[in-house]
Amino acid sequence: MIGILDSGLGGLTVVKKVFNALPEYQILYYGDTANGPYGNKSKEIIQKYAFEGVKFLTKHGAKIIIIACNTTSAAALDSLTKEFRIIFFGAINPGVRKAVQITKDKKIGVIGTRMTIHSNVYQNAIKAIDAQISVFAKSAPLLVPLIEESWIKKPEANRIIKNYLYPIKLKQVDSLILGCNYYPVIKKNIQSKIGKKVKLIDPGDEVVNDVKMFLEQNPEIEKSLVKGSAHKFFVSDLTPKYQYLAGYLLGQKIKLIQA
Repeated sequence: MIGILDSGLGGLTVVKKVFNALPEYQILYYGDTANGPYGNKSKEIIQKYAFEGVKFLTKHGAKIIIIACNTTSAAALDSLTKEFRIIFFGAINPGVRKAVQITKDKKIGVIGTRMTIHSNVYQNAIKAIDAQISVFAKSAPLLVPLIEESWIKKPEANRIIKNYLYPIKLKQVDSLILGCNYYPVIKKNIQSKIGKKVKLIDPGDEVVNDVKMFLEQNPEIEKSLVKGSAHKFFVSDLTPKYQYLAGYLLGQKIKLIQA
């Protein structure tokens, strides 16, 4: 199975992309709803939760794991790779490669959680490829709650989005990385505030492309994956709100299972 690890339910936006690009494979999802979101937590505690999530996924048959959460990728991917003998796909590098590829003015913006932005993981990864690129990063901690509380159509939401994006817009970036898997839900709002000339990069699209290419190039691993539609969606805490939010983010009704 393809395992997908997330700090909550935002990773379902990545599941949606997997369904579209790789519909034949069975998905095993684990969302740490009891402890997420991770954006304001320490690196050490995020690593602890990520280790527990990976253990759960591997125990239940995951052969490869997508770290759908940008914050988890920033804080824990390196340590997970060293600890577990399994193939991981993180959310950071695929989006970085795309941004570096398409930028013409060498000015890239990034928005994400406090942990993701303050870790400098995006800034460092971009600079490692091209030191001449200027990176303008901004944490946007209120965006996830706005989405979870279904406030995205309220005028307050657009004012908050505008406030976060204003300093990045002033730098005249030509591309913007959406450094949180919730942000594609408000992609239209973000585009309207940052400007239509700025290209938005969804790391979820890029990581799924990486997985697809990897499976094409590694048939022995591809053959080991379970095929079918008996997907399983586990969460560490289950409430009616989470059940509703899961359907909203995925665009279809699913049954969450408490791990």
